[in-house]
Amino acid sequence: MTANLSAPITHTATTTQTGAPVASDEHSLTAGADGATALHDRYLVEKLAQFNRERIPERIVHAKGGGAFGTFTVTGDVSRYTRVAAFQPGAQVGTAIRFSSVAGEQGSPDTWRDVRGFATRFYTPEGNLDIVGNNTPVFFIKDGIKFPDFIHSQKRLPGSGLRDADMQWDFWTLSPESAHQVTYLMGDRGLPRSWREMHGFSSHTYLWTNAEGARFWVKYHFRSNQGEHNITNEQAEQLAGADADYYRRDLYEAIAEGNFPSWDLHVQVMPYEDAKTYRFNPFDLTKVWPHADYPLVEVGRFELNRNPENFFAEIEQITLSPANVVPGHDISPDKMLMARVFSYPDAQRYRVGTNFNEVPVNRPISPVNNYSQDGSLRHGYKPAAAPVYAPNSFGGPVADPARAAEGSWEFDGALVRTAATLHSEDSDFGQAGTLYREVYDDAAKARFLETITGAVSGVQNPGIKERAIQYWTNVDAELGAKLRANLGAAAVSDAEAANKIG
Repeated sequence: MTANLSAPITHTATTTQTGAPVASDEHSLTAGADGATALHDRYLVEKLAQFNRERIPERIVHAKGGGAFGTFTVTGDVSRYTRVAAFQPGAQVGTAIRFSSVAGEQGSPDTWRDVRGFATRFYTPEGNLDIVGNNTPVFFIKDGIKFPDFIHSQKRLPGSGLRDADMQWDFWTLSPESAHQVTYLMGDRGLPRSWREMHGFSSHTYLWTNAEGARFWVKYHFRSNQGEHNITNEQAEQLAGADADYYRRDLYEAIAEGNFPSWDLHVQVMPYEDAKTYRFNPFDLTKVWPHADYPLVEVGRFELNRNPENFFAEIEQITLSPANVVPGHDISPDKMLMARVFSYPDAQRYRVGTNFNEVPVNRPISPVNNYSQDGSLRHGYKPAAAPVYAPNSFGGPVADPARAAEGSWEFDGALVRTAATLHSEDSDFGQAGTLYREVYDDAAKARFLETITGAVSGVQNPGIKERAIQYWTNVDAELGAKLRANLGAAAVSDAEAANKIG
């Protein structure tokens, strides 16, 4: 913004938070020019106290990120699969998106190797619909009970405050279901060139219901119209030192210049009954559905065309959550998804406040009618005569099961703590091996080997290092042999490897 310094400037009066005029912007109230500062300088105290509270707790995961706003326009016809209002032919709704890194803190460089969050919101006429995913179609684990442990292993040691390769690889090698995601992470997709130039995925499976009540399982895919482009380890390291906010700056400047990024939204659709006998568990977050079995179906275009006016108010306080569903879209029996439906809004109540949905960026465009009341940061309220309980005899809102059209699925069995039922081709390492052998070309394979060699070489515990070599051998035998050779590690037996840990 360029100011006209020759034009006369009209100032408004500085006030306190309660609107009272302020005597000075520059000088505290003191006992004489050189004496003690008076504690009853109300504006000084208010200003410092407010400053001390400018930040809310950062997210435990996905702390570093950025985002923008735009529109979603339907271009396909999926009405035979879902009754979601925002996905009906001719519909257009407002949208928001937040991109992020998973493991890094607020001040971490954008270009550290990591999975990138790709969390989208549709402001629909029937409520907010959030699809909270990543730039990879899978995840490291398949059960929410392991999520805190996984994140602890990727963060920092409590003593030194440093990230630790032994801790990371100890968890990964003891959690073989991580192999598919780690193969993505250590591949080119772990270092996107920009947020604009990466694809997004729901990763989770969701349930769609159409107007007649027929049910379908779906996975969401956001395909970047800017193409998918990545950077090398060397470029990422250089950018981390030169511009830690490289991705955030790139997105903001592109939109400010009118270069609006867009993604075409597609879904994979699985008939409801197919899930019961499909060759692997379709609700396993560590698996993809091959496109040959379930091809992409066009839904619409997601465009970002407005930057936030206030980064804190609109990006730090946005509270995206898979618990935000609308009629025609519901969750599946994905164990990670069911855990996240609790965890996300619970984290938001702690981080932003009990009434986080009253923050403008989180407020739905549809009317909100319920009996919730009070709590921190409550600033909206109903007329004094409105009933505050249900059922009541005074005209308060009434639940409507037909209008809500909640999704449902069946299961049989006692409550147990066990892995999901295995299907005929369920395997922790199978899809990771397919990704390495059939998707990565020779150059990508060479870069991948270089990356995992560097990552595993940081492991100090010989037993964990041996397990890491075996981990990649399980993904692909030739890859494991090359890694062993690069590390100069002699082959050892399982018993010898076990004895080395400690």
